[in-house]
Amino acid sequence: MPTLDAANSLAGKVSNLNSCLIKISFHLKYQTHFGQTIFLYGDHPFLGNNQLENALPLTYLNDSNWGLEIDGKNLTDQDKIIYHYYILNPDGSKIMDTGNDNYFYPKKVKTEKLVLLDAWNFSGFTENVFYTEPFAKVLLSPSAVQKVANGIEKQTTHIFRVKAPLMETNHTICLLGESDILGNWDASKPCLLNKIANSPYFEISLNLSKVVFPLVYKYGIFDKDKNKLIEFEVGNNRLIHEAANKNKLVIVNDGFANFNNLNWKGTGIAIPVFSLRSNHSMGVGEFADLKLLVDWAKQIGLKLIQLLPLNDTTAKHSWQDSYPYAGISAFALHPLYLNVESLLKKGQLKMLSPHKKEIERLNSLKEIDYERVMKLKWELLHLIYEQNGKLDLASIEFNLYFEKNAHWLVSYSAFSYLREVHGTIDFNTWPSFSRYDQQEIDALTNPTSATYHEIAFYYFIQFHLHLQLSASTHYAHENGVVVKGDIPIGVYRYGADAWQYPSLFHMDMQAGAPPDDFAVRGQNWGFPTYHWEKMKADGYKWWKLRFEQMSFYFDAFRIDHILGFFRIWSIPIQEVDGIMGRFVPAIPITIKEMNERGINFDLDRFTKPYINESILFETFGYENEFVKQNFVQSIGNGQYELLKAFQNQRAVENYFDTLPQKESNKKIKLGLFSIISNVILFQGENSQEFHFRFNVESTSSFQQLDSKSRAALKELYINYFFERQDKDWKKEAMNKLPMLKQSTNMLICGEDLGLVPSCVPDVMRELGMLSLEVQRMPKAANTLFFHPKDAPYLSVVTPSSHDTSTLRGWWEEDKNKTQYFFNHLLSQVGEAPEFCEPWINKAILLQHLYAPAMWAIFQLQDFLGIDATLRRTNPQEERINIPANPNHYWNYRMHLSLEQLLSEHAFNEQWHDAIKASGR
Repeated sequence: MPTLDAANSLAGKVSNLNSCLIKISFHLKYQTHFGQTIFLYGDHPFLGNNQLENALPLTYLNDSNWGLEIDGKNLTDQDKIIYHYYILNPDGSKIMDTGNDNYFYPKKVKTEKLVLLDAWNFSGFTENVFYTEPFAKVLLSPSAVQKVANGIEKQTTHIFRVKAPLMETNHTICLLGESDILGNWDASKPCLLNKIANSPYFEISLNLSKVVFPLVYKYGIFDKDKNKLIEFEVGNNRLIHEAANKNKLVIVNDGFANFNNLNWKGTGIAIPVFSLRSNHSMGVGEFADLKLLVDWAKQIGLKLIQLLPLNDTTAKHSWQDSYPYAGISAFALHPLYLNVESLLKKGQLKMLSPHKKEIERLNSLKEIDYERVMKLKWELLHLIYEQNGKLDLASIEFNLYFEKNAHWLVSYSAFSYLREVHGTIDFNTWPSFSRYDQQEIDALTNPTSATYHEIAFYYFIQFHLHLQLSASTHYAHENGVVVKGDIPIGVYRYGADAWQYPSLFHMDMQAGAPPDDFAVRGQNWGFPTYHWEKMKADGYKWWKLRFEQMSFYFDAFRIDHILGFFRIWSIPIQEVDGIMGRFVPAIPITIKEMNERGINFDLDRFTKPYINESILFETFGYENEFVKQNFVQSIGNGQYELLKAFQNQRAVENYFDTLPQKESNKKIKLGLFSIISNVILFQGENSQEFHFRFNVESTSSFQQLDSKSRAALKELYINYFFERQDKDWKKEAMNKLPMLKQSTNMLICGEDLGLVPSCVPDVMRELGMLSLEVQRMPKAANTLFFHPKDAPYLSVVTPSSHDTSTLRGWWEEDKNKTQYFFNHLLSQVGEAPEFCEPWINKAILLQHLYAPAMWAIFQLQDFLGIDATLRRTNPQEERINIPANPNHYWNYRMHLSLEQLLSEHAFNEQWHDAIKASGR
């Protein structure tokens, strides 16, 4: 009987009988910079099992070539191997290739040696966009005839592969060159490539054993119907040196063919689901209503529907839960969007009868009554769960859903149950389960536990939300429409994610944004900031799961505040105003730097609120005496300091929350907020390091310094915010975004608005992420407006968003800006009309339709704005959000039903013709 080692040796010999492959040689054409190294990894143990830490280094061959040769026998146990390259920079950051385009079939190779000649697939290549989900699954029909890759014939010496995503169905790629087999450049004798099924490549297998190398060649487009060459690719001829050999197979992965046809453009609509109105909803938009929206989108020629976040925000059971960016789970969907009637089984419709009048009343309201809608839905969902829950949760469909989603569904459902039991979402105050313990949660959610039935109620809801959203997305795809979601930058401080994974967040900090024209005191979103080092330790698993969850329902997504991946505006938990924050990470300024600039540094003067008689009177008027008696104390020389009980904004807020809510108290509270923020510097990590308060020149503390100190501090301020940070912020983004982008094939758009670091456009271009271009929020300095004609191709252009007023609302906000826009952006003479007349609204939208950007996406309100009979009377009622107001009620609703919109044939035909004429 043979030994185990002998048996293994025999098995190894048998496995290699199908292939005589001995050596595999990888060659990558890429011009590196000094200090860079290129690594190879793949989905095989010998190639590191896709783990970057196990990647194999390539050898530098010359200025633009790197290579690696490995033992081929080690790879013949796998049918298909997918591999990648990445570049390691001297600073430790990585540049990843993109896609899964590098592959080979070791068992099909009949030669001793396999040579792979690869082209670097730069993430920023425009062509890569057309292999993402929206295009691959919905928007682009299969180009040419799809053929399955055949086995490799013995006489094949070279396989040429090339990608061309925007080919018409009657076209294919052809190959011509300077040899007989390649037609000697005769356009009537091209070699036609086949489109390979389930692959991005056009491919051809050739026997070049009689060809003299190096070989010069080029790709072209061939019309099979007309049997003629349409055009050659642009640029230089291609060249290959790797000659044929009877014991060698060469696979040439040529990357993208270079054609001037990257001109695909589309139009979309942006609207929150809650804003939809149909005849069959319950006072709020629902997932089922998306099908009607798809019907309308198809009717006028739209290719995309963009939605706001759909996550569950149920925290207080009040209208404050209407804020869609405060999800209590990054994974769970909001029960608000369930169509209750669809959950009923045969004979159960009578369950709705007692609530018919209330349903009709809610559905007739001008705006959403969030609290009444949720109260009614919760009541009905509990009733239906008692009737149908057991049966639905025993279904095969639910078990498949549960298997995929258990990693978040169980903890979220337990969390939701405990929120109700304890009467608060603040898990820190719970008498039990305040800290997440897996064993305790396993016991709580065990199907045999007394609590299981109540916890499984949330399984039931999430399962049906999943079914309804999936059905609507599928319907959209069937009708040629893609769906774009939205990933909020933060998670709710007292949500299920923070409860389950507290180590992934800095719970002592709050995310927000620095002051701007829309929010002069800055924004404090209240979300904990991310602990990126902890997230990096497990390969950003939480983020990758989040992207995976999005991919169940969406083809593309918008990253809310993508600037947060570069640096986040971080506000200490004891402060309220966004102005009290600073960017993290940030290189601090030091006492040494200040001394070198001749600044006489005084710790208390620069880092504590500066308070004197004039500041108190300016802030509080004649109530300053009351403030002196109750909130500050004299420190001599006409100066004051805050009493210990009021030295941060949160303490002040907590104190005034106990007092009557009258205007005088509000004035004093806000005045104290202003006093607390009247500082020049915030203390850094140690006693020698500091960070500037934003807009420091506007503070009276700064203004009352001597002129020499002001000038020196201003110079240092500019260096701090606009010069020294960019390199580090780019490194921060490149440590996160490439890995996250690689984990999904959805099309990614970044909301890159606000105070944008100069490194952001470069990073987004490098990663092939679409930017957002809003006409009234130009990114160029000293510019009032951005013109859509100047948009980059990889971008989304829009005249307004959910965070701004609509076109009609904006037109009435600032007469001077409107006049400038009328004369310079619309090229009109004379005085601008007082109101945004329909023709003006249409002219602005047409500017966007004819922009070079890949996508033009409009709010529904702006679509309707071109028709005086269809648009709302009051444009102020069209606005969705006011960012400067942290307590804004998100209750905007369409004033027309979707059914009515579908019946407006003249209006719809007008838009259909306009979109078609624009080439979108």
